[in-house]
Formats: sequence, C-alpha cells, structure tokens
Amino acid sequence: MTSTPADCGCAADAATAGLPRDVGQLVRRNRGRLAALARDEGLRAADAFDAVQEAFGRFLALPDARRLLAAPDEAQRVLAAITRNLARNWRRLSAAALPHDSDPAVLDGLASPEPAVDELLGAAEERLRLHGCVASLADLQRAVVTLRMLEEVDGEGVAAALGISPGHVAVLLHRAKASLASCMSKEDP
Repeated sequence: MTSTPADCGCAADAATAGLPRDVGQLVRRNRGRLAALARDEGLRAADAFDAVQEAFGRFLALPDARRLLAAPDEAQRVLAAITRNLARNWRRLSAAALPHDSDPAVLDGLASPEPAVDELLGAAEERLRLHGCVASLADLQRAVVTLRMLEEVDGEGVAAALGISPGHVAVLLHRAKASLASCMSKEDP
C-alpha cells in the first residue's frame, strides 16, 4: 500500500498535499541565491544550507503557499525574508553560546570547530587508498566486504545473497580483511 503525504497526518505534509509540482522548480531557482543570502548574514556553509532547508519548509507550511507558487517573484521575496530571519536568529543563538573575549591568547586557545586542512587531506588520501585496496580484491571478496562491512548484512544474509555457505563467507571476509590490512600498510610508491 502506498501512502500519500496527506495519509501520514503530519501538518507539514498535509500542508504540501496537492501543491503543484513546480515546488522543485522554485527550489532549483532560488536555493543558490538563498544560501548566499544566509552566508552574507554570517552563517557557515553547512548552517546556511540548513537555514535554506528550513526556509523552504516554513514557506510550504504557509497558508498561501499555493498562491505564492503561482507568483515566483513574490515567492522569492517571501523566501528571502524567511531565510534572512532564520540566518539572523541562528547567528544570534550561536553568538550567545560562544565566548566573547577577543584576547588573542584566548582566541588561539579555542578549539577550531572544523578539522584542519591537513587532517582533511589525510583522511581523503586514506579513503582513496582504501577504495583502491577494495577494488584490488577478487570479485567475490569485494562483494562479501561490501555486503558484510559496508551494508552491515549479517553473514547468513550475505551467504544467501551470493549463493555460498556462511562458513565460506567467514573465510572470504577473513582473507579480505588480511588483504586490506596488507594493502593499507604498504608505503606509497
């Protein structure tokens, strides 16, 4: 049985039930502009994205959302106002939670909320290396590793999916882990 948004009983879903399909068009047309607006209000990229998401949700919950969808310029102004208010409120809440001491010694001692660039590069290189090591496995080992470790399917489920015994799955996984450990420990050429 399939359910429609109105079936779940959610207020937001009920408010959007029956809206024209041009909601996606409205989102595509305005999301970049709204994200830039939120960034201009002082939000980081991830927070700006969240603010834009929430702005669209609030827009669709408006009683006259259907009418606004038919008037793209007015819809854009309403979305901009909602996004601006959300961004300002979000920034104010964040500013109240942060220390306001501008002493350089205190500022240097604060932990950065985001990882350093060298940490990000190291993690990306590690993921790339792991991807290459997984790609070097035999097809059956790669399938076992993917199902068992990445998709978290139990051993019996993997065995059933691949048409092999659970014991063979365990052996393949053990050998694949050993191969991956060996591959990951090798020095870069």
